Amino acid sequence: MSHALPETARSTTDPASAARALVEGIERVVRGRRQAVELLVTAVLARGHVLIEDVPGSGKTTMATAFAASLGADCARVQATADLLPADVTGSGMWDPAAEGFRFVPGPLFAPVVLVDELNRTSPRTQSAFLEAMEERAVTVDGVRHRLPDPFVLVATQNPVEQHGTYPLPEGQLDRFAVRLVLGPIGEDVERQVLREQLAGNRPEALSPVLALSDLIGLQRATTQVHVAEATLDLALRLTRATRTDPRIVSGAGTRAALTLVRCAQARALLGGRDHVLPEDVQALVVPVLAHRLVPAEEHRFADSPGTASRTLAQERLAAGLVAGTAVPIHR
Repeated sequence: MSHALPETARSTTDPASAARALVEGIERVVRGRRQAVELLVTAVLARGHVLIEDVPGSGKTTMATAFAASLGADCARVQATADLLPADVTGSGMWDPAAEGFRFVPGPLFAPVVLVDELNRTSPRTQSAFLEAMEERAVTVDGVRHRLPDPFVLVATQNPVEQHGTYPLPEGQLDRFAVRLVLGPIGEDVERQVLREQLAGNRPEALSPVLALSDLIGLQRATTQVHVAEATLDLALRLTRATRTDPRIVSGAGTRAALTLVRCAQARALLGGRDHVLPEDVQALVVPVLAHRLVPAEEHRFADSPGTASRTLAQERLAAGLVAGTAVPIHR
């Protein structure tokens, strides 16, 4: 199987072309999921972290691995288990006989790209070890603060909590993820193509990079320069604040979520080749950015029947309803 590379981002100074190259790089093995791949890249351009949620075998880890390989970054992978300890991910002090003292040995969090497989299979204590890293891009071990590399991207996968050996992620940790992706099913023809390609050895680990880390940093800086009109900012703010007043929602999205919504809208505009954000950019991101932060009231907690998939669907319906109920400013 040959891996035809898209035009590399290094050959162009156009940020949109570079961002599209990363999307196309991931799609060399991730088939039929254009929207999810674009959302992943959007979150990364906005310096955010990504939570991918779906049942086992749906391609969550493949997407995360293909992203890391397309970026050409050192990638650390953590398989979350019930006995995983915080020091296993942050690192710890080890006795150094030559120096007659303890020496800090960094853990997997010190890689530019960290893939955490099945994050909700580890204990709440270890889940909390990721919080400081995700928000402050640093970890504190034995009272000493250690900075993480820049860029630092954490892509985690999560299985439905009704499965054995899972611990629901607390709202505080969910709030650290810029977006939640729910992959959903793919068509039969696409699934057949995936089978053929995987049998022929088209694995994400074998992908060649299309973007360097320094290029990604440049794209992240370019994203911050995308113009946001006052009216568009107001739309993002009103959509976020609406989650706090809707009687169907017990706990809504905070200021961090509003900021993430605007940053992701800037990234979506850059990916679309624009130097300014449209109201449509904000509206398109309400569900992936806000839904996982919502705690629905008891009677609205499940869409059809109890279960995580049903809870996710209920959250997404509530978020989508906010878009329909919030007027778009006339002046852009």
